[in-house]
Amino acid sequence: MLPSLLWHADVRGRSIVNAMDVRTMRTRTGPARSGTSLRAFCLLITVSVSSGAYTAVAAQVPNEVVVVHIETAKGLIAAEIYVTAAPIKAQNFLAYADEGIFDGGSLFRSVRMDNQPNDSVRIEVIQGGPDRSVGDRLRPSIPLERTSVTGLRHLDGTLSMARAAAPDSGGSQFFICVGDQPALDFGGARNVDGQGFAAFGRVIAGMDVVRAIQMDDVEAQQLKDRVRIVRARRTNED
Repeated sequence: MLPSLLWHADVRGRSIVNAMDVRTMRTRTGPARSGTSLRAFCLLITVSVSSGAYTAVAAQVPNEVVVVHIETAKGLIAAEIYVTAAPIKAQNFLAYADEGIFDGGSLFRSVRMDNQPNDSVRIEVIQGGPDRSVGDRLRPSIPLERTSVTGLRHLDGTLSMARAAAPDSGGSQFFICVGDQPALDFGGARNVDGQGFAAFGRVIAGMDVVRAIQMDDVEAQQLKDRVRIVRARRTNED
């Protein structure tokens, strides 16, 4: 039987990608304009079998991706932000970047295999966010966009929203995965509630910078020397 590439609706009526990762379906359509790095189209093909004949139905769905440059004291990290796949978290992150709220913040936490003695499920990430001095400019927490809904996964270089114990507690802090981290997806075991974290982007350049920061000296999981975020902004692709 031929495999079918379908958008299935889950029990809550949301659409999720099955059998194909959204990143592999994206195709670039030309230079970006006005801060949007690209618009792409996912080709959705439903293949059905009827009396030995195959019928294909195709549709184009817009998939918006914005590129952000995070300039740090240790180098540049460039990331794609998946606006269509994770609109709540993506727009929240972009709003903070547009308003300069990440500027002067830091990457302050490094989680790696040698500093999680009390965790049975171990992960590898670095975490950052705005400086405490801009606390009065931060927005309220926003709802968790589960990976079971967005179709995104916590892979090497994935940007995701940090949260507290409650699922809908994410706001201004984010983390970057070092290596694939399936325990952070919906149903993963890192959080006891099984809700996972909200992936919304992925590093496309600068993972060497991310890995260098992760291996800096730490006290517990806090970097002894926080890495300053000089500037974070969306950028046009040439």
